[in-house]
Amino acid sequence: MAGDGRRRLGAGARHLIGGWLVRQLGSGMPWGTLAVNLLGSFAAGFLLIWLEGRGSSALYLRAFLIVGVLGGLTTYSALMLECLLMARGAKSGVLAGYLGLTLVGGFFLVWVGARLAEIIKPG
Repeated sequence: MAGDGRRRLGAGARHLIGGWLVRQLGSGMPWGTLAVNLLGSFAAGFLLIWLEGRGSSALYLRAFLIVGVLGGLTTYSALMLECLLMARGAKSGVLAGYLGLTLVGGFFLVWVGARLAEIIKPG
């Protein structure tokens, strides 16, 4: 059950980040889900490139970190549930902004993470 442990690491981090952001920014917007999805996007792009070409053990490390830990950290189902709640609560302006920021920001950050890893990756 190694996969469970990896996901627990990510889910625990998601819980801590989400709780901290609610205390800091309030609950008017799902800041925690947004933050972990954007952070996970950056980290996934970075790790994909950083671990590229580092031998067969890097494949296991990539699976552990990206699929396991980041898979537990980020959360598509929570994103969709929050969007449904916003739609049902007549917050369509917030919903559009939240989805746009998540999707565009997530793609931008996965690209930035990959570019940064290419720049600093040794040899």
